[in-house]
Amino acid sequence: MTAARACKKGENMQMEINWKNEGERRTKVRWDGDVPYLVYPILEETGAVIHGFSTRLGGVSQGVCASMNLSFSRGDEEAAVLENYKRIAKAIGFSLDSAVASDQTHTANVRTVTAADRGCGLTKPRPYHDVDGMITNAPGVTLATFYADCVPLYLVDPVKRAIGLSHSGWKGTVGKIGKATVEAMEREYKTAPEDLVVAIGPSICQDCYEVSGDVIEKFREAFDEKLWDRLFYQKENGKYQLDLWEANRQIFLEAGVREEKIALPGLCTCCNPEFLFSHRASKGKRGNLAAFLALR
Repeated sequence: MTAARACKKGENMQMEINWKNEGERRTKVRWDGDVPYLVYPILEETGAVIHGFSTRLGGVSQGVCASMNLSFSRGDEEAAVLENYKRIAKAIGFSLDSAVASDQTHTANVRTVTAADRGCGLTKPRPYHDVDGMITNAPGVTLATFYADCVPLYLVDPVKRAIGLSHSGWKGTVGKIGKATVEAMEREYKTAPEDLVVAIGPSICQDCYEVSGDVIEKFREAFDEKLWDRLFYQKENGKYQLDLWEANRQIFLEAGVREEKIALPGLCTCCNPEFLFSHRASKGKRGNLAAFLALR
């Protein structure tokens, strides 16, 4: 693990970040005033999208939700959450009324989003439930999904001009929501998997993610045996360390995405509890991070 400092340009504000796997194509820190957010160069280079991933810094929330909490269901004040949304929207460059929020219940369900959905889950009620993944080809619609250790999956098709954004916890990973999102884009937009540019977002790393044997049995059922050594190992206490990053990378490879077009995060939520919300590090006392993705 490599420790580095992310410095706000022209200011003294600094934050030590513990990166994993030095040299990996990882996230980069950007600042808008006092609001930091994370981006992927591999997605920026497509020229097709606006995107970002929030940190826990730069907002107005207090207590365990301090300070950039983006969840209305963690006991935070609604006015504070709305102010946080205004700040992160300005920083990344999208309008709040353009955002469409998921309704995450650890499924592999993927919903097609249109311009008529703008604001759902933020400025107006959702007409849908049990949605962990979303796809769209409507410019100016901002997909939004939420995290505090689970894996964000960004998908960009710069050829057909379509995008997908999905939430993949261990259940979603077993259900291969990454592949389901690719297949939904193929079906709806004629996306060719080999054209996709994909980023696996900041989330819990294998070193931090201890799971029980019943979870591993699900992974044994879902993944070829030749991959097991790459995905998990057993410890002396009988528990296992599980690699959700590699599991999701393998899912994208299985779906036909080219290896050189898949970026890994190199950034663990649990290793960086002062910079990112982590359910495991905080023992559940935390706010929510969010991933955002929109076609230009």
